[in-house]
Amino acid sequence: MLPFRLPDSSTYHFTKFGTKYLMPAKTPTQPVDAKCTTVVQGVTLRLAHESRCDQDWIGNREILQQLLACWLVLDDTDHPLCPRVMGPPGIGKTTLAMSAAKERKQSLYVFQCTADTRPEDLLITPVIAEGGTIAYQASPIVTAMLTGSICLLDEGNRMNEKSWASLAPLLDHRRWIESVVAGIQVQAHPGFRCCVTMNEDASTYEVPDYILSRLQPRLKVEFPNREHELAILQYHLPFAPQDVLTLTVEFLQKAHQLDLGFSVRDGLHLIQYTLKRLAQDPAHPLSHDAVWREALVQVLGEEAQDLDGLSQQRKRAIGNQPMPRGFGDFFFEQDDPLHPER
Repeated sequence: MLPFRLPDSSTYHFTKFGTKYLMPAKTPTQPVDAKCTTVVQGVTLRLAHESRCDQDWIGNREILQQLLACWLVLDDTDHPLCPRVMGPPGIGKTTLAMSAAKERKQSLYVFQCTADTRPEDLLITPVIAEGGTIAYQASPIVTAMLTGSICLLDEGNRMNEKSWASLAPLLDHRRWIESVVAGIQVQAHPGFRCCVTMNEDASTYEVPDYILSRLQPRLKVEFPNREHELAILQYHLPFAPQDVLTLTVEFLQKAHQLDLGFSVRDGLHLIQYTLKRLAQDPAHPLSHDAVWREALVQVLGEEAQDLDGLSQQRKRAIGNQPMPRGFGDFFFEQDDPLHPER
Protein backbone atom coordinates (compact mmCIF):
# COMPACT_ATOMS: atom_id res chain seq x y z
CA MET A 1 0.00 0.00 0.00
CA LEU A 2 1.47 3.34 -1.04
CA PRO A 3 1.29 6.12 1.56
CA PHE A 4 1.11 9.85 1.03
CA ARG A 5 2.50 12.35 3.45
CA LEU A 6 0.88 15.55 4.61
CA PRO A 7 3.04 18.54 5.57
CA ASP A 8 3.00 17.42 9.23
CA SER A 9 4.74 14.17 8.21
CA SER A 10 1.78 12.01 9.27
CA THR A 11 1.19 9.03 6.99
CA TYR A 12 -2.29 8.06 5.81
CA HIS A 13 -3.41 5.09 3.67
CA PHE A 14 -6.71 5.05 1.79
CA THR A 15 -8.58 2.08 0.34
CA LYS A 16 -11.69 2.09 -1.80
CA PHE A 17 -13.78 -1.06 -2.25
CA GLY A 18 -10.63 -3.11 -1.66
CA THR A 19 -8.60 -1.23 -4.29
CA LYS A 20 -5.61 0.71 -3.02
CA TYR A 21 -4.85 4.12 -4.41
CA LEU A 22 -2.80 7.21 -3.67
CA MET A 23 -4.60 10.49 -3.01
CA PRO A 24 -2.84 13.29 -4.92
CA ALA A 25 -0.88 15.61 -2.63
CA LYS A 26 -1.48 18.62 -4.91
CA THR A 27 -5.26 18.47 -4.41
CA PRO A 28 -5.70 18.36 -0.63
CA THR A 29 -9.36 19.34 -0.88
CA GLN A 30 -10.30 16.52 -3.25
CA PRO A 31 -13.32 14.74 -1.75
CA VAL A 32 -12.87 11.18 -0.53
CA ASP A 33 -15.66 8.64 -1.05
CA ALA A 34 -17.72 7.98 2.08
CA LYS A 35 -16.93 4.24 1.95
CA CYS A 36 -13.19 4.86 2.22
CA THR A 37 -11.10 3.98 5.23
CA THR A 38 -7.83 5.45 6.41
CA VAL A 39 -5.06 4.24 8.70
CA VAL A 40 -3.73 6.72 11.26
CA GLN A 41 -0.92 5.61 13.57
CA GLY A 42 -1.80 1.98 12.96
CA VAL A 43 -5.53 2.38 13.63
CA THR A 44 -8.01 1.94 10.77
CA LEU A 45 -10.73 4.59 10.67
CA ARG A 46 -13.95 4.47 8.67
CA LEU A 47 -14.72 7.90 7.23
CA ALA A 48 -18.06 9.68 7.55
CA HIS A 49 -20.45 10.53 4.74
CA GLU A 50 -20.03 13.79 2.89
CA SER A 51 -22.90 16.28 3.05
CA ARG A 52 -24.36 17.79 -0.11
CA CYS A 53 -23.57 21.49 -0.47
CA ASP A 54 -25.50 22.60 -3.55
CA GLN A 55 -27.18 25.53 -1.80
CA ASP A 56 -26.81 29.05 -3.17
CA TRP A 57 -26.76 32.07 -0.87
CA ILE A 58 -29.50 34.54 -1.75
CA GLY A 59 -29.46 38.00 -0.23
CA ASN A 60 -26.76 40.14 1.29
CA ARG A 61 -23.44 38.69 0.13
CA GLU A 62 -21.48 40.69 2.69
CA ILE A 63 -21.97 38.02 5.36
CA LEU A 64 -20.83 35.36 2.87
CA GLN A 65 -17.67 37.35 2.08
CA GLN A 66 -16.99 37.71 5.80
CA LEU A 67 -17.17 33.94 6.28
CA LEU A 68 -14.91 33.28 3.29
CA ALA A 69 -12.39 35.83 4.63
CA CYS A 70 -12.17 33.86 7.90
CA TRP A 71 -10.94 30.82 5.97
CA LEU A 72 -8.17 32.58 4.06
CA VAL A 73 -4.52 31.80 4.84
CA LEU A 74 -2.13 34.66 4.10
CA ASP A 75 1.21 33.09 5.02
CA ASP A 76 2.82 29.77 5.90
CA THR A 77 2.67 30.80 9.57
CA ASP A 78 -0.97 31.93 9.33
CA HIS A 79 -3.95 29.81 10.40
CA PRO A 80 -7.60 29.98 9.29
CA LEU A 81 -10.19 31.26 11.74
CA CYS A 82 -13.15 29.28 13.05
CA PRO A 83 -16.01 31.79 13.25
CA ARG A 84 -19.30 31.38 15.02
CA VAL A 85 -22.37 32.28 12.97
CA MET A 86 -25.14 33.68 15.16
CA GLY A 87 -28.82 34.25 14.54
CA PRO A 88 -32.35 33.00 15.32
CA PRO A 89 -33.47 29.54 14.11
CA GLY A 90 -34.49 29.18 10.47
CA ILE A 91 -32.69 32.26 9.20
CA GLY A 92 -30.20 30.44 6.93
CA LYS A 93 -27.04 29.93 8.99
CA THR A 94 -26.51 26.38 7.75
CA THR A 95 -27.26 27.47 4.17
CA LEU A 96 -24.60 30.15 4.54
CA ALA A 97 -21.94 27.57 5.46
CA MET A 98 -23.03 25.30 2.60
CA SER A 99 -22.82 28.17 0.14
CA ALA A 100 -19.34 29.06 1.37
CA ALA A 101 -18.18 25.46 0.89
CA LYS A 102 -19.63 25.50 -2.62
CA GLU A 103 -17.78 28.75 -3.44
CA ARG A 104 -14.50 27.24 -2.22
CA LYS A 105 -15.21 24.00 -4.13
CA GLN A 106 -14.53 21.94 -1.00
CA SER A 107 -16.37 18.97 0.43
CA LEU A 108 -18.59 19.65 3.42
CA TYR A 109 -19.22 17.54 6.53
CA VAL A 110 -21.94 18.53 8.98
CA PHE A 111 -22.09 17.50 12.63
CA GLN A 112 -25.42 18.14 14.38
CA CYS A 113 -24.72 19.13 17.99
CA THR A 114 -27.17 18.08 20.71
CA ALA A 115 -27.38 18.31 24.49
CA ASP A 116 -26.28 14.68 24.90
CA THR A 117 -23.31 14.83 22.50
CA ARG A 118 -20.31 13.02 24.01
CA PRO A 119 -16.62 13.68 23.29
CA GLU A 120 -16.31 10.36 21.47
CA ASP A 121 -19.29 11.33 19.27
CA LEU A 122 -17.33 14.39 18.18
CA LEU A 123 -14.14 12.44 17.47
CA ILE A 124 -13.97 8.65 17.02
CA THR A 125 -16.57 6.09 18.06
CA PRO A 126 -16.05 2.30 18.37
CA VAL A 127 -18.71 0.34 16.45
CA ILE A 128 -19.44 -3.33 15.82
CA ALA A 129 -18.30 -4.33 12.33
CA GLU A 130 -18.74 -7.48 10.27
CA GLY A 131 -17.83 -10.66 12.12
CA GLY A 132 -18.33 -9.03 15.52
CA THR A 133 -15.04 -7.13 15.36
CA ILE A 134 -14.53 -3.61 16.65
CA ALA A 135 -14.17 -0.84 14.07
CA TYR A 136 -13.50 2.83 14.63
CA GLN A 137 -15.86 5.32 13.01
CA ALA A 138 -14.47 8.79 12.40
CA SER A 139 -16.93 11.62 13.00
CA PRO A 140 -17.67 14.24 10.34
CA ILE A 141 -15.19 16.52 12.14
CA VAL A 142 -12.32 14.02 12.01
CA THR A 143 -13.19 13.06 8.43
CA ALA A 144 -13.00 16.70 7.38
CA MET A 145 -9.66 16.99 9.20
CA LEU A 146 -8.22 14.02 7.32
CA THR A 147 -9.52 14.95 3.87
CA GLY A 148 -8.88 18.69 3.98
CA SER A 149 -12.58 19.54 3.86
CA ILE A 150 -14.94 21.93 5.62
CA CYS A 151 -16.74 20.94 8.83
CA LEU A 152 -19.86 22.67 10.10
CA LEU A 153 -20.75 22.26 13.77
CA ASP A 154 -24.46 22.98 13.58
CA GLU A 155 -26.15 24.50 16.66
CA GLY A 156 -22.93 24.32 18.65
CA ASN A 157 -24.31 25.99 21.78
CA ARG A 158 -26.50 22.96 22.43
CA MET A 159 -23.39 21.00 23.46
CA ASN A 160 -22.09 20.72 27.01
CA GLU A 161 -18.66 21.91 28.18
CA LYS A 162 -17.15 18.41 28.35
CA SER A 163 -17.71 17.91 24.64
CA TRP A 164 -16.34 21.35 23.79
CA ALA A 165 -13.17 20.62 25.79
CA SER A 166 -12.27 17.76 23.43
CA LEU A 167 -12.17 20.26 20.53
CA ALA A 168 -10.07 22.92 22.26
CA PRO A 169 -6.73 21.92 20.63
CA LEU A 170 -8.38 21.76 17.20
CA LEU A 171 -9.70 25.31 17.43
CA ASP A 172 -6.37 27.01 18.16
CA HIS A 173 -2.92 26.95 16.53
CA ARG A 174 -2.36 23.26 17.40
CA ARG A 175 -5.10 22.03 15.01
CA TRP A 176 -5.23 18.48 16.29
CA ILE A 177 -7.52 16.23 18.33
CA GLU A 178 -6.68 13.33 20.62
CA SER A 179 -8.98 10.33 20.77
CA VAL A 180 -8.88 8.43 24.04
CA VAL A 181 -11.07 5.68 22.57
CA ALA A 182 -8.72 4.93 19.65
CA GLY A 183 -5.55 5.99 21.45
CA ILE A 184 -4.35 8.23 18.60
CA GLN A 185 -3.73 11.88 17.84
CA VAL A 186 -5.00 13.25 14.53
CA GLN A 187 -3.46 16.34 12.96
CA ALA A 188 -5.70 18.49 10.76
CA HIS A 189 -4.95 18.69 7.05
CA PRO A 190 -3.84 22.19 5.90
CA GLY A 191 -7.03 22.45 3.83
CA PHE A 192 -9.29 21.84 6.84
CA ARG A 193 -11.75 24.64 7.64
CA CYS A 194 -14.41 24.89 10.33
CA CYS A 195 -17.27 27.09 11.49
CA VAL A 196 -19.96 26.86 14.16
CA THR A 197 -23.59 27.97 13.98
CA MET A 198 -25.39 29.03 17.16
CA ASN A 199 -29.06 29.75 17.73
CA GLU A 200 -30.19 32.64 19.88
CA ASP A 201 -32.85 31.03 22.04
CA ALA A 202 -33.32 29.82 25.60
CA SER A 203 -32.85 26.09 24.92
CA THR A 204 -29.05 26.28 24.70
CA TYR A 205 -26.00 25.92 26.92
CA GLU A 206 -23.68 28.75 27.80
CA VAL A 207 -20.48 28.11 25.86
CA PRO A 208 -17.39 28.52 28.11
CA ASP A 209 -15.22 31.58 27.58
CA TYR A 210 -12.11 29.60 26.66
CA ILE A 211 -14.05 28.13 23.75
CA LEU A 212 -15.64 31.41 22.70
CA SER A 213 -12.18 32.97 22.55
CA ARG A 214 -11.32 30.35 19.91
CA LEU A 215 -14.55 30.78 17.91
CA GLN A 216 -13.76 34.16 16.42
CA PRO A 217 -15.00 36.31 14.85
CA ARG A 218 -18.72 36.49 15.61
CA LEU A 219 -20.77 36.75 12.41
CA LYS A 220 -24.37 37.90 12.78
CA VAL A 221 -26.99 36.77 10.24
CA GLU A 222 -29.88 39.24 10.08
CA PHE A 223 -33.40 38.81 8.75
CA PRO A 224 -33.49 39.48 4.98
CA ASN A 225 -35.20 42.50 3.49
CA ARG A 226 -38.38 42.19 1.45
CA GLU A 227 -36.67 41.74 -1.92
CA HIS A 228 -34.26 39.10 -0.68
CA GLU A 229 -36.95 37.24 1.28
CA LEU A 230 -39.17 37.02 -1.79
CA ALA A 231 -36.21 35.76 -3.84
CA ILE A 232 -35.50 33.05 -1.24
CA LEU A 233 -39.10 31.83 -1.27
CA GLN A 234 -39.17 31.80 -5.07
CA TYR A 235 -35.86 29.91 -5.18
CA HIS A 236 -37.15 27.10 -2.96
CA LEU A 237 -40.76 27.12 -4.24
CA PRO A 238 -40.65 28.25 -7.87
CA PHE A 239 -44.10 26.74 -8.52
CA ALA A 240 -45.86 28.87 -5.86
CA PRO A 241 -48.44 31.44 -7.08
CA GLN A 242 -47.36 35.06 -6.79
CA ASP A 243 -50.26 36.08 -4.53
CA VAL A 244 -49.37 33.39 -1.98
CA LEU A 245 -45.73 34.49 -2.05
CA THR A 246 -46.74 38.11 -1.57
CA LEU A 247 -49.00 37.32 1.40
CA THR A 248 -46.20 35.38 3.07
CA VAL A 249 -43.52 38.01 2.49
CA GLU A 250 -45.74 40.79 3.85
CA PHE A 251 -46.46 38.70 6.93
CA LEU A 252 -42.77 37.93 7.52
CA GLN A 253 -41.65 41.51 7.00
CA LYS A 254 -44.16 42.78 9.54
CA ALA A 255 -43.01 40.09 12.00
CA HIS A 256 -39.39 41.22 11.54
CA GLN A 257 -40.35 44.85 12.21
CA LEU A 258 -42.08 43.82 15.45
CA ASP A 259 -39.02 41.76 16.51
CA LEU A 260 -40.93 38.47 16.40
CA GLY A 261 -39.13 35.22 15.69
CA PHE A 262 -40.93 34.06 12.54
CA SER A 263 -38.31 33.16 9.95
CA VAL A 264 -37.97 32.24 6.28
CA ARG A 265 -38.26 28.58 7.25
CA ASP A 266 -41.68 29.32 8.77
CA GLY A 267 -42.65 31.06 5.54
CA LEU A 268 -41.64 28.04 3.47
CA HIS A 269 -43.70 25.69 5.63
CA LEU A 270 -46.62 28.09 5.47
CA ILE A 271 -46.56 28.21 1.66
CA GLN A 272 -46.06 24.46 1.31
CA TYR A 273 -49.07 23.65 3.47
CA THR A 274 -51.18 26.24 1.63
CA LEU A 275 -50.34 24.74 -1.76
CA LYS A 276 -50.97 21.20 -0.58
CA ARG A 277 -54.40 22.19 0.74
CA LEU A 278 -55.23 23.87 -2.57
CA ALA A 279 -54.03 20.83 -4.53
CA GLN A 280 -56.49 18.57 -2.69
CA ASP A 281 -59.42 20.28 -4.42
CA PRO A 282 -58.48 22.78 -7.16
CA ALA A 283 -62.19 23.61 -7.66
CA HIS A 284 -62.68 24.60 -4.02
CA PRO A 285 -64.52 27.94 -3.78
CA LEU A 286 -62.19 29.31 -1.11
CA SER A 287 -59.68 31.85 -2.35
CA HIS A 288 -55.93 31.59 -1.92
CA ASP A 289 -56.17 34.18 0.85
CA ALA A 290 -58.60 32.10 2.91
CA VAL A 291 -56.55 28.92 2.55
CA TRP A 292 -53.40 30.84 3.41
CA ARG A 293 -54.97 32.11 6.63
CA GLU A 294 -56.03 28.59 7.52
CA ALA A 295 -52.45 27.44 6.95
CA LEU A 296 -51.18 30.33 9.09
CA VAL A 297 -53.13 29.04 12.08
CA GLN A 298 -52.17 25.42 11.49
CA VAL A 299 -48.44 26.13 11.02
CA LEU A 300 -47.72 29.06 13.35
CA GLY A 301 -50.65 29.04 15.78
CA GLU A 302 -53.70 31.24 16.32
CA GLU A 303 -51.65 34.01 17.91
CA ALA A 304 -49.88 34.57 14.57
CA GLN A 305 -53.11 36.13 13.23
CA ASP A 306 -52.52 39.18 15.43
CA LEU A 307 -48.86 40.16 15.16
CA ASP A 308 -49.39 43.48 16.95
CA GLY A 309 -51.04 41.78 19.90
CA LEU A 310 -48.37 39.10 19.98
CA SER A 311 -45.68 41.78 20.02
CA GLN A 312 -47.34 43.64 22.90
CA GLN A 313 -47.74 40.39 24.82
CA ARG A 314 -44.06 39.63 24.33
CA LYS A 315 -43.03 43.10 25.52
CA ARG A 316 -45.19 42.80 28.63
CA ALA A 317 -43.72 39.40 29.41
CA ILE A 318 -40.19 40.76 29.14
CA GLY A 319 -41.05 43.89 31.13
CA ASN A 320 -42.67 41.95 33.98
CA GLN A 321 -39.67 39.73 34.54
CA PRO A 322 -37.82 40.79 37.74
CA MET A 323 -34.19 41.70 37.43
CA PRO A 324 -31.74 39.14 38.85
CA ARG A 325 -30.98 39.93 42.51
CA GLY A 326 -27.68 39.30 44.25
CA PHE A 327 -27.08 38.40 47.89
CA GLY A 328 -26.17 42.00 48.72
CA ASP A 329 -29.63 43.21 47.66
CA PHE A 330 -31.11 41.68 50.80
CA PHE A 331 -29.04 43.99 53.03
CA PHE A 332 -28.36 47.13 50.95
CA GLU A 333 -30.28 49.37 48.59
CA GLN A 334 -29.00 49.61 45.02
CA ASP A 335 -27.66 53.16 45.56
CA ASP A 336 -26.05 52.36 48.93
CA PRO A 337 -22.27 53.05 48.75
CA LEU A 338 -21.67 49.94 50.86
CA HIS A 339 -23.42 47.68 48.34
CA PRO A 340 -20.84 45.01 47.39
CA GLU A 341 -21.78 45.20 43.69
CA ARG A 342 -21.41 48.98 43.35
